[in-house]
Amino acid sequence: MNALVAALDALFADPNVGRDAVYTPAGGGPVDVRIVPRRGDAISEFGDARVWSETIRLDVRVSEVAEPRPGDGFEIDGEACVIQGEPVRDRERLVWTIELRPA
Repeated sequence: MNALVAALDALFADPNVGRDAVYTPAGGGPVDVRIVPRRGDAISEFGDARVWSETIRLDVRVSEVAEPRPGDGFEIDGEACVIQGEPVRDRERLVWTIELRPA
């Protein structure tokens, strides 16, 4: 497991992959974190209709954000966002994948 943690730390520290952000839990103070952004578009099915929406997703290490919750905030490059939906941990329980919406 230590090799996996070391690899994740290197990935998040890489300036070409990871980025600085600020995480603010609801009712708490801001915390500097490293994230790996994923800004893909999503197409959702709604009955017979297909709805396109811009998504803001990111990965953050569990070691930096232990319990993210809907309503908590992130600031990325000056853009304020709020967690929507439940964050999901990876199989090894080392990384959260979080979906955001603009604040």
